[in-house]
Amino acid sequence: MSRIGNKPISIPDGVTLSVEGNVVTIKGPKGELKQAIDPDFKLTENEGACILERPTEQKRHKALHGLYRSLINNAVVGVSEGYKKELELVGVGYRATVQGNVIDLTLGYSHNIFFQVPNEIKVSADTPKGKSPMVILEGIDKQLIGQVAAKLRSLRKIEPYKGKGIRFVGEHIRRKAGKTAAK
Repeated sequence: MSRIGNKPISIPDGVTLSVEGNVVTIKGPKGELKQAIDPDFKLTENEGACILERPTEQKRHKALHGLYRSLINNAVVGVSEGYKKELELVGVGYRATVQGNVIDLTLGYSHNIFFQVPNEIKVSADTPKGKSPMVILEGIDKQLIGQVAAKLRSLRKIEPYKGKGIRFVGEHIRRKAGKTAAK
């Protein structure tokens, strides 16, 4: 029994779902997303909610039931509210500036890194006084924002001794003790 797959997907006002073949189209105030699902699954709409039903109790259908429900729910939340990821640049001299959809990162290397962000994502850089510079990613596609954030983070991973690098805001980093002086 899939606990996630059996939960109904709540559809807020202004969001519409339409099924054509095996593609679910979700339209909302922030945009439109399409999600392909297995043609065996059936999507039924009730008042303000939607339920995804699996055809059989096969292992394959059970495995995909919760997955498709989560993907559709993420799309509904994305087109109604949107998603936002904030990354923090921790280190002396680490900076980020944005020109259009290109982020110019200074991360302690001998050269600047220019990172091209997809057009679906809105990016901004903020440098609050007394705090680390931040890069903010906003968009409707949860998977795409997570992928871009992970790629940005991989440009300078957090090192465990001083904690320098790119991290998500609020992320806890396990720190290691340095060398102890020998007598």
